Amino acid sequence: MPSQFAADHLVARQMYRREIAPLTFESHEWELLTRLPARIMIAATSAEPDSDRRTVDEGIAGINAIAAGADSDSDLVKAIVGAIYAEADPNPPTAEQFRDPPHAIAEVLVSCRAAALVLDARATPADAVAYRGWLEAIADRVCGAARTGGLLGFGGVVRSPAEQNFLDELQLALRNV
Repeated sequence: MPSQFAADHLVARQMYRREIAPLTFESHEWELLTRLPARIMIAATSAEPDSDRRTVDEGIAGINAIAAGADSDSDLVKAIVGAIYAEADPNPPTAEQFRDPPHAIAEVLVSCRAAALVLDARATPADAVAYRGWLEAIADRVCGAARTGGLLGFGGVVRSPAEQNFLDELQLALRNV
């Protein structure tokens, strides 16, 4: 049985999601903000072609990084995590890669620029910073979850040049630069 604190926290998150978020964001904006974490996770797994094992490791790291947003100081990030886990998604985030990585990653970066505009227009500065930081942390954890290159688990790098390029582009896109 959850503690009273946990129950109160859950009620507060649900109230934010149901009452404040819809008043602050248009439905298409809210959908953009709630879908973007999973899309960024998949873009990060797609930044560098990997083995199935590495892709799974990256996917698990991404799912854990998304869930870690529940511990954020930001009510917006907590509400988005709550919305992600509250919806009955028949296709929840999984360890996968895009079929056409360059095109799909470019689309994700365009969505990041759109999200940056939404955040600047509708979120508090603190929530905007927290949301951007959370998305960057998701991508960073995914890109750092499995070494690239090397032989039989020896050598290689934590982040390939392609992964570092994705992280750099993501940071610029989230600031709409």
